[in-house]
Amino acid sequence: MTTMTEASVREFKMPDVGEGLTEAEILKWYVQPGDTVTDGQVVCEVETAKAAVELPIPYDGVVRSLHFPEGTTVDVGTSIIAVDVTGGAAPAPAEAPAAAAAPAPAPAVRPAEEKKPEGSGRQPVLVGYGVAASSTKRRPRKSPAIPAQEPATAAPQSELNGHGSAPAVKERPLAKPPVRKLAKDLGVDLTTVVPTGPDGIITREDVHAAAAPAQAPAPVTQAPAPVTTPAAAPVPSYDSARETRVPVKGVRKATAAAMVGSAFTAPHVTEFITVDVTRTLKLVEELKQDKEMQGLRVNPLLLIAKALLVAIRRHPEINASWDEAAQEIVVKHYVNLGIAAATPRGLLVPNIKDAQAKTLPQLAESLSELVSTAREGKTSPAAMQGGTVTITNVGVFGVDTGTPILNPGESAILAVGAIKLQPWVHKGKVKPRQVTTLALSFDHRLVDGELGSKVLADVAAILEQPKRLITWA
Repeated sequence: MTTMTEASVREFKMPDVGEGLTEAEILKWYVQPGDTVTDGQVVCEVETAKAAVELPIPYDGVVRSLHFPEGTTVDVGTSIIAVDVTGGAAPAPAEAPAAAAAPAPAPAVRPAEEKKPEGSGRQPVLVGYGVAASSTKRRPRKSPAIPAQEPATAAPQSELNGHGSAPAVKERPLAKPPVRKLAKDLGVDLTTVVPTGPDGIITREDVHAAAAPAQAPAPVTQAPAPVTTPAAAPVPSYDSARETRVPVKGVRKATAAAMVGSAFTAPHVTEFITVDVTRTLKLVEELKQDKEMQGLRVNPLLLIAKALLVAIRRHPEINASWDEAAQEIVVKHYVNLGIAAATPRGLLVPNIKDAQAKTLPQLAESLSELVSTAREGKTSPAAMQGGTVTITNVGVFGVDTGTPILNPGESAILAVGAIKLQPWVHKGKVKPRQVTTLALSFDHRLVDGELGSKVLADVAAILEQPKRLITWA
């Protein structure tokens, strides 16, 4: 009876969309225990380091239990919901605790998470992805409570697995992937680290503390003094009544890491040019009345994007990337045009695939769809992969210009400032003209000053005389 009941329960694990992410936060549950679900029905929304994604259940049945509450970060491969595929709605709530306590499904991924889910996983729920069986690739974690039984279980594992027993013991400590990498870089064995995080999780500070004595064994007697001083420092610095601390996670965390990595990997050069775009704005108004553009969003950004694509066609060497491993410059014969978009979840940079091949109406349609999808927080991870160059429109915030940081892996990024009426010398007279400032940052490893200057000058020339969209195309 019990065996049949357990066999009828399917555990739905946090999937991986194949973008190399290891965790996701459960934002919202759309079902509750006792609800009936069908194959393909969305059961929850999760946020990864790249986007918010809705997860559909892959089978029919009745929800028996939700393993984690909203706001929990869960590792890829961890079971997040149990469904009774026999459709037994009544016994589901009563048997949910038993399912949670059962060692079979949970220990395979992470039994300790029943107390407090900590890791995060992510499911390929987008069209064209499919569920990746990433749970078999992730290292199994064991509950912090298991070390008490370690002497009894260590011997049988040695006999059964031979050399496999040693790695299993070393992987018992709970730590997130970045912390594990830090420990590896510092040569710290996690099994020797004393955890101070919740539920026995090892933190970065724990790893640094463990590495400090190894790096300076002599001054052991002096260690207590420095440890005491930094410990007291953070306490008085935080006034909960006047300060608010916002955890950095998801998209914001990934963006911060990417920007730091880009800034300190690619040598940035930024050049500026101020240009009269009065004629471009007049063309925008004319295009709005064109029947070929009816129903499409026509704005200055559309013509700026088209101008950049024409400039890239004239100077294709700027559309490239740096291959560090091979020590080669990879010139791309396609343009995946990124558009930086500010969203409630942070900065997203989805890109328009093969933008160089699109007509103006097609480009307008793609831009409109890209921006609206990003603002809704529905941008897929695939839409943010493979970009070659990017445009960031800081002018929408009233900013004149800036020094944009390259999107990792890309060669250039164009910042567009606010378009304002300014006094300008036009045909020998000072007149009020619509003026903006463009800033182009580029990777100086593969783009020299001459190439970067030519591209920026071409974009400015097109915006000043938009008929060049025809003569230069």
